[in-house]
Amino acid sequence: MSKQIIKTVKPQSSPYTTGMFSAGEARCDRWQELAHTAQAIVAQSAFGAPGAESLSRLTALLAPLTDLETFHAYPGETLMGALQEALSREDYSAVSLLATRIAKAIITGSYRRSANAWKQGEEGESGGHERLLKDYFDAGDLTKPYFEVLIVSDDPTPEQIRQGRAELRQLRRPEDPFVYETVTVPSFEEGVLGAFLNADVQAVVIRDNFRFRSHFEAVNLRSYLEQHLSIEQGSLEPKDYGVALARAIGKVRPELDVYLIVDSAVEKVASQLNVRNIRRIFYGIEDLMEIHLALLEGVDQRYDTPYFNNLKEYARRPVGTFHALPVARGKSVFNSHWIRDFGHFYGANIFLAESSATTGGLDSLLEPTGNIKKAQEKAARAFGCQQLFFGTNGTSTSNKIAVQALVRPGDIVLVDRNCHKSHHYGLVLCGGQPLYVEAYPLTEYSMYGAVPLKTIKKALLDLKAEGKLHRVRMLLLTNCTFDGHIYNVQRFMEEVLAIKPDIVFLWDEAWYAYNRFSPFHRMRSAMGACEILREKFASEAYRAEYGEFKKKHGEIDPADTKLLDVHLLPDPDAVKLRVYATTSTHKSLSCFRQGSYIMVNDDCWESTEATFKEAFFTHTSTSPNLQLIASLDVARRQAELEGYELVGRSIELSLVLRREVNQNPLISRYFRIATNAQMVPAQHRASGFEDFHAEGVSWKTIYDAWATDEFVLDPTRLTLLCGSAGFDGTAFKAVLASKFDIQMNKTSRNSVLLQTNINNTRSDIAYLIKVLADISRELDHKLAKDFHEKAAFDARVQSLVTDVPDLPNFSRFHDNFRDHPKSKTNEGDMRTPFFLAYDAENCTHVKLNSKEIDDLVQRGQAVSARFVIPYPPGFPIMVPGQVITAEAIDFMRKLDVKEIHGYHAASGLELLKPEKLGTAITKPK
Repeated sequence: MSKQIIKTVKPQSSPYTTGMFSAGEARCDRWQELAHTAQAIVAQSAFGAPGAESLSRLTALLAPLTDLETFHAYPGETLMGALQEALSREDYSAVSLLATRIAKAIITGSYRRSANAWKQGEEGESGGHERLLKDYFDAGDLTKPYFEVLIVSDDPTPEQIRQGRAELRQLRRPEDPFVYETVTVPSFEEGVLGAFLNADVQAVVIRDNFRFRSHFEAVNLRSYLEQHLSIEQGSLEPKDYGVALARAIGKVRPELDVYLIVDSAVEKVASQLNVRNIRRIFYGIEDLMEIHLALLEGVDQRYDTPYFNNLKEYARRPVGTFHALPVARGKSVFNSHWIRDFGHFYGANIFLAESSATTGGLDSLLEPTGNIKKAQEKAARAFGCQQLFFGTNGTSTSNKIAVQALVRPGDIVLVDRNCHKSHHYGLVLCGGQPLYVEAYPLTEYSMYGAVPLKTIKKALLDLKAEGKLHRVRMLLLTNCTFDGHIYNVQRFMEEVLAIKPDIVFLWDEAWYAYNRFSPFHRMRSAMGACEILREKFASEAYRAEYGEFKKKHGEIDPADTKLLDVHLLPDPDAVKLRVYATTSTHKSLSCFRQGSYIMVNDDCWESTEATFKEAFFTHTSTSPNLQLIASLDVARRQAELEGYELVGRSIELSLVLRREVNQNPLISRYFRIATNAQMVPAQHRASGFEDFHAEGVSWKTIYDAWATDEFVLDPTRLTLLCGSAGFDGTAFKAVLASKFDIQMNKTSRNSVLLQTNINNTRSDIAYLIKVLADISRELDHKLAKDFHEKAAFDARVQSLVTDVPDLPNFSRFHDNFRDHPKSKTNEGDMRTPFFLAYDAENCTHVKLNSKEIDDLVQRGQAVSARFVIPYPPGFPIMVPGQVITAEAIDFMRKLDVKEIHGYHAASGLELLKPEKLGTAITKPK
């Protein structure tokens, strides 16, 4: 959600704005603010009449809340009416009590579990409606999960709304697995708003004959509907509002179940319906019990975790184990004299739920036919793909599976050199030839950004010019990158397909498993963009657009350099959408470490499935961890049922942290969090969007930028610049860990990377801000009292912030490892030099600071035998078979990091001996 997505007020009221991405967080803040203001008025009243300013503020806070709460079942009309009535009679004690109770219930979520949260006063004070609420909750199991149903109907009266709610409550049964309440709105626009604003909504019921326009001033919402969903009042017949609303809600929150209730020709509507998120159509309200059961069943299908449920059942059974896993059932642990503490630490269930058997309902990860198969199918639906596979060896292995399944020896793969090392090793294993495409450098921070579209188009056009386009198999990119750069995936795939219509896309989305559950991130995800393009290419409007493009530009001529600046369009009859994504589920969802998903949306899956399975068999353990599989199942459940809320909250927390660091006068003297403008150069930001907290930025500003810009910055990835505090990234990471128990992942020469996720709370944010403020005060104090200390500090800062080494680009593969050494394109065989280095006779070691390495470099005879990967920055600055340049040597000499994979200072760089470079080894064709 974004600031100013809507002025959720009537025309005569004051504006109310939500949080940038999370309406729930903004709602909590506003209720808390109202409660504090009421408490202050009560305190003032003890010394006389409360101040006019406080009273005015109370009214100003309550007015927009009154409108906002029409989209929520809680606190409901009774509590809101009581609050308004107490204010009208100037009973500020009652206002304070009610506001505080409501605020607490909303913040803690107690209204989901406690009947008391819904009560106006003490037990027995309420009548009528409150009695009904009491009976309803007292008769139910308050441990049941709670959700809300959004009903879109035709201007119902308050009495009709109460009547409808009461009728649904009367259908409740003790065996119902869930508890739900209803929220009713009267218009198309409020239906979309309800889905946006209320994260408790899990289902939407749409009735015939409702109006389009809201009585709220929904300026930004209307702009969003018109610009991004092509929906405006004049473009639709009233009879089409229901289906159009279902589509619109599907664009905002595809996980929600939608039900249509129509008054006529239900059979005809059902036969013509092609909207994925509409589960059922009902005729009138003749089947109220069926509607009730359908609502429960729809949510239960998302709640159901086939593998986890079965594993719990298995753990309850008395099982005799005669297989090779002594810890199964835990007897070897709990009967031990020496390792019982191991069992007590983890508890009994983890051992009772262990087995190496695939019978008894446990299923096989390698050949799933039962509950693992069902769990994967549910996950595929949840994440918007055709197939989804559970990975239990981390995304490092998932990447190798995908690469080996799709790339054949000799195939050319366009790949970002800065991608995860598993991709490089995957190419070694399968014999694919990498053509490294360079990301734009962020030299000031010793990191790279993302690969520009022009760079990729030029590489493909060069390959086409040289007659090698048929060998191009795959484009492999990281989205989002470690540092938060997110591609315009739809635009990239569309233009690349115009040049190579059958190319395979592999998007490494290891840090991006949550993207499906944010409308911002979804459109920039592999599966989200594939869904958009599939619908687009099938439309008549696109065929007409492509016809005009073809008429103007003709066949793609690789010699035409102007095409680099033209938005290329693919032929809808030739294009094959072949999109794969790997995600580290454990990095951003509630999953155990090493849990991973491989997502597939491939038009050629039938011809690829067999090789994919072979690759899966090659790399997947025959003894996968059962708890890990269960956590992949549960992570999907949580993502579908509360991912929208949790992801929005994590984004909102990141924005709070950005604001508090960058706008704090003390902290910002030494620390800054890099903005969108600092991380994405202007030429890649057509919208001009610079910062989430810049003056005038609204929800629409951000959404428009995310819809159009080549790259955007994920707000949850926070590059904290620490060089101005005199810390290099590694040192600052160590300080935070050792002195303050704050953990983080990545560092650069002058920054550390923070990440907010669904595990973070506002307390976490407050603690980090306090630590940064304390460190800043300590620096202020130390530098103020010692001139020499200040001079040394300034020199250190200059070294970290100004005197940064240039980042070396990939040079080239040695001619012996290129099929066509004189070729303009720079793909090469990495497999041959990799295995040449297995024989020590083919290698030599040369000290980094020696004259010998300089001489070899000058003669072009310094050829790397290994991957050399310094941490940070974490990408290979040398790969097997690469000709080492003076720039790469200079960069390594300036590195002050302790961890460099593939390099040992004592022995030096490992190179292929010049006389061995011509060694005959059969190269893949």
